[in-house]
Amino acid sequence: MLGHGGGGQLSRELVEGLFVPAFGSPTLARLGDSSVLDLNGAVATGGRLAFSTDSYVVRPLFFPGGSIGDLAVNGTVNDLAMSGARPVALSAAFIIEEGFAIGELTRVVEAMAAAARRAGVEIVTGDTKVVERGRGDGCYVNTAGIGVVPAGIALGPEGIRPGDAVLVSGTLADHGMAIMSVREGLGFEAEIASDTAPLHDLVATLLAVCPNVRMLRDPTRGGVATSLNEIAGQARLGIEIDEGGVPVAPAVASACEILGLDPLLVANEGKFVAIVPGQAAEAALAALRTHEHGRRAAVLGRVVARHPGRVVMRTAIGGSRVIPMPIGEQLPRIC
Repeated sequence: MLGHGGGGQLSRELVEGLFVPAFGSPTLARLGDSSVLDLNGAVATGGRLAFSTDSYVVRPLFFPGGSIGDLAVNGTVNDLAMSGARPVALSAAFIIEEGFAIGELTRVVEAMAAAARRAGVEIVTGDTKVVERGRGDGCYVNTAGIGVVPAGIALGPEGIRPGDAVLVSGTLADHGMAIMSVREGLGFEAEIASDTAPLHDLVATLLAVCPNVRMLRDPTRGGVATSLNEIAGQARLGIEIDEGGVPVAPAVASACEILGLDPLLVANEGKFVAIVPGQAAEAALAALRTHEHGRRAAVLGRVVARHPGRVVMRTAIGGSRVIPMPIGEQLPRIC
């Protein structure tokens, strides 16, 4: 089903029920945005290698604020950054449908090249396949990436404690609603643009002032709701967020309301969720706001000991509601 690729509960059941048991890797079983590998001192700096891969099937290929080429670079760079890594190199594999225009492919490749230059990474290896007309929907892209995690940085759910703060690096749902505005032919007074961007410099800015960041997550498919539910489940703690603290741009909020979508469930491509010690939240937030990609950073909520494994929103009228992980995918082919 399409929902098995949507990043929600169906995706998790497929991964945890099929792939993880079959491959039998303790590293894979951590299910992070990227995996960190200790190669017995192979990294001269004393750090470790981070490794990640992702595939991109977005429709349309070009949209306000970016394209499949930007996503292919930034998405993998950001998965590495969620381990605290400095991205170094990427691979690029293309699956191209027979009849796809060379001019369109050139636009995709040039967008990837420009995004790689902005992120300071090299594309060092790749592959090309062409499939029969009608079998590939234009162009799909797969990228894998490696990066270096500095010594002393270890991010993961093990260190999360009650009282920790939950931060988000900016406004939510920009990417998903940019795709939908084009796909559905919606016109708004203010253009909604994708937030796709490389985040490793922003992560480095955060770690410089708060080296004991507990965990980072990249809320792409399934949005922030999925990321927070994954964190709560792995940490075996609860997360409470404040409705008034959820940052959403006005145009995006209007689009979500028109389409009946919850911004917490919509994909992002240039934001991260950070769990930091409560006493470090103010300094961490101030540091994020000094960076161009973190100017709208906000405190979403806190980690709590009650209702372990669940995410609960405190509403503006003083009530509360559970924020579940979505079953499938609200918006297919979003990245």
